[in-house]
Amino acid sequence: MPQMEDSVPPDGPQPYADSVLDLTERIPPGLVMTYGDVAEYLGRGGPRQVGRVMALYGSAVPWWRVVRADGRPLPGHEDRALANYRVEGTPLRTVGGEPRVDLKRARWDGK
Repeated sequence: MPQMEDSVPPDGPQPYADSVLDLTERIPPGLVMTYGDVAEYLGRGGPRQVGRVMALYGSAVPWWRVVRADGRPLPGHEDRALANYRVEGTPLRTVGGEPRVDLKRARWDGK
């Protein structure tokens, strides 16, 4: 049976969470990955699973480097994320008056 996006990866929650957090720590300053990018890079899970890991355990890693597919920062944490983006020199753009990460310039491919 195919794995559903919201299901736990076959290796269990903790190894998956560790993989997500390890990858997040490797994203260079000034660059980002989307939730979907992280899941694709790891070859398992999906954006929602990555988001869940980040919500539960992400405070110990540079969480602002994992963004939504449209480049918006984490809801409720926009000010802290934007402050980190400015310090790190993350490319930003404005859409409808909202600052977003410029994914064309800031997206990291994991290499």
